[in-house]
Amino acid sequence: MADVAVLLSGGLDSAVLVAHAARAGTVQPIYVSAGLAWETEERALVERLLGAPPFALRVLPLVRLAVDATDLYPDTHWARRGTPPAYDTPDEDVYLPGRNVLLLSKAGVLCALRGIPRVAIGPLAGNPFPDATPEFLAAMGKALSLGLGHRLVIDAPFSAMHKEAVIRLGASLGVPFELTLSCMQPSGGRHCGLCSKCRERRDGFAAAGIRDPTEYAAASPRQDGPRSS
Repeated sequence: MADVAVLLSGGLDSAVLVAHAARAGTVQPIYVSAGLAWETEERALVERLLGAPPFALRVLPLVRLAVDATDLYPDTHWARRGTPPAYDTPDEDVYLPGRNVLLLSKAGVLCALRGIPRVAIGPLAGNPFPDATPEFLAAMGKALSLGLGHRLVIDAPFSAMHKEAVIRLGASLGVPFELTLSCMQPSGGRHCGLCSKCRERRDGFAAAGIRDPTEYAAASPRQDGPRSS
């Protein structure tokens, strides 16, 4: 039995979270599809990521779940069309209402069926979304525990860390950053270089003082900003 389930999107933060959790116990990684534009690219990289050395021990085979959000986010929604807000837009512009409610609900049922006592997700310090707050996570854990008859704790171990700290932690754990995907408009495994997630990724590596191994399709729109490697 796993000690913890981790919601793994294939992004940098969740990849580091899996590697970090595996230092303390057995991890069940979970990928939840919701019908969003970038998921095909994510799924293609996740399996390669989990084949890397930091995940060789104490990480169980990936479980793929699905929760259809296409009836909530219409065909015209940017997350369905793959046309995210621009580079320097605030995080609030990419808010997907209720996404963590959906993902945690599905993961919580799996945890109850498999006797897993804890599920971890990867929001960082400064996350502005209401479904990433300590109050929400505590309440959601209590609701799932009551509704499933299985005590479940929802943990956000990186909630006091900024991106650069997570990158430094990942580097110390040997996480292959080139196999992670933090982009809302990827193509062929490459980051677009033009969305706010690519900006956050670039800025994180620059602040961490660690070389960014990411292949970006376009250079930073900032003339004085970090460039693709």
